[in-house]
Amino acid sequence: MAEVLVVAEASAAAGVKKVTLEMLTAARTIGSPSVVVFGDEPFADKLGEHGAERVYLAGAADIDDFLVAPKATVLADLIRRVRPAAVLLASTQEGKEIAGRLAVKLDSGLLTDAVAVAPDGTATQAVFAGQVIVTARVRRGVPLITLRPNSLTPSPAPATPVVEPLAVAVTDADRLARVTERVVERKGARPELTEASIVVSGGRGVGSADSFALVEELADLLGGAVGASRAAVDSGFYPHQFQVGQTGKTVSPQLYVALGISGAIQHRAGMQTSKTIVAVNKDPEAPIFELADFGVVGDLFKVVPQAADEIRKRA
Repeated sequence: MAEVLVVAEASAAAGVKKVTLEMLTAARTIGSPSVVVFGDEPFADKLGEHGAERVYLAGAADIDDFLVAPKATVLADLIRRVRPAAVLLASTQEGKEIAGRLAVKLDSGLLTDAVAVAPDGTATQAVFAGQVIVTARVRRGVPLITLRPNSLTPSPAPATPVVEPLAVAVTDADRLARVTERVVERKGARPELTEASIVVSGGRGVGSADSFALVEELADLLGGAVGASRAAVDSGFYPHQFQVGQTGKTVSPQLYVALGISGAIQHRAGMQTSKTIVAVNKDPEAPIFELADFGVVGDLFKVVPQAADEIRKRA
C-alpha cells in the first residue's frame, strides 16, 4: 500500500494530541500510515498503537528556533522523496499554515477542515457553519488535507513503527522569523477543551464573569472542561481561548452541556457533532433546543444548582 504521511501534533509537555490519532485512523483508510514528528521524542509506542508503521523524526535547532517555515521545507523535501498517496495535517493554526506553504512549494491541491477521508482520498468538508456538506478530491500533485479535530473517533491498530531520523536542511529564507521566547501556558486540573469527553459551556445568559463560577462548578463536578460562546467571550465573561464555535474551537465530547446559549449557527458549528447535548435556556424558542438531545426550559441559576446537588449525592 502507498505511504500516507501524517504530521503529528505532539510535544514533550503535552504528549501526542488526540487529533494525531484521529489522523492516523483516517490515514489507514488510504494507505500505510507514517508519521512526521518535529522534536527529539518519537512517541513510537503511542503512535504505533494506532497504526503508525514508520516515524520520521525531525529535531534540530533550525526547527525549534524559528516559526513554521523550516517545518514546511523539511516536509516538502520528504514528500518529494517518498511520494506519499496523501499528506494529513491538523486543522490548527500551525497545521493550516504549514499546509498552505506546502501547497505552494509542491504545486499541489489543498483541502482544509475535512471531517472525513474516503479510501480514494475524497475528503468530506462541513462548510457554511456546518449547514452544507461538500465532498472534494485533489486533482493536482500530492493531496494535502487538513483534518478538523474531533471529527472522528480514533481506533487502535497496533504496529511496531520504524524510527527514521530526518536530515534537516533549511534555507536563509526559512530563518526570517525567529522565536525569541516561549511561555508555558498554565494548566489547571481540567482537561484540555478540544480533547475533553465532557464540556460545559456558558453563553450570554450566564450574565457576567462572576456568574461563570456556576459553569466551572458544574464542569468540575462532571470532570469536564469549560467552554464559552462567542457572545460570552466578546462580553468579557470568559477568556477567548475557551470559545467554542466557527471562529473558536471545535469540540466533539461524549456530553456537551450548553448553559444560557441560544444556539446560533456560529456556535453550533463548533459542537454539533457532540454525542449527547443537554441545553438549559429560559427561552423555549432558542435554536439550541433543535439540536439538543435533552432540553430544560428554565432559569439556569435555579436548574444548575439543583443538578449540582444531585451529582454530589451520587459522587
